[in-house]
Amino acid sequence: MSLRSQRRLAASILGVGVNRVWIDPERVDEVETAITREEIKRLIDRGVIRAQPLKGQSRGRTRILKAKRRKGRRRGPGSRKGSKYAVVSRKRRWINRIRALRKRLRLLRDRRIITVSTYRMLYRKAKGGMFKSCADLERYIEEHKLRRRILG
Repeated sequence: MSLRSQRRLAASILGVGVNRVWIDPERVDEVETAITREEIKRLIDRGVIRAQPLKGQSRGRTRILKAKRRKGRRRGPGSRKGSKYAVVSRKRRWINRIRALRKRLRLLRDRRIITVSTYRMLYRKAKGGMFKSCADLERYIEEHKLRRRILG
């Protein structure tokens, strides 16, 4: 009672793999007698043979993991793949750093801790990539005595 050849014919007619061919278990004897493509086509028309729908890929587990990542879980150093620049690009790092430096420079200028000319000079140096952090900028200001001297 092997239906291997019928299954193969049905698969080629339906345009699916042999594993997706469904044969009605109640009417197996009808399928057994069918040996030509025409007979198989007739059985397909009568609904004795059908193609099973494709199985999808469940998104359930992915949704759960995504929710955890939104909470900040699974983001530690042990979970990261790729280089440090794949995680945060060089450009993004530069943007973050230069914004922080410029914000600090504005603060120093507005509080009159540094002069406008010093501000411009440090601004240009920051643009040139001289400072790697705000702490580095502060260290440079201290070393070169660029803080405004308060008289009185």
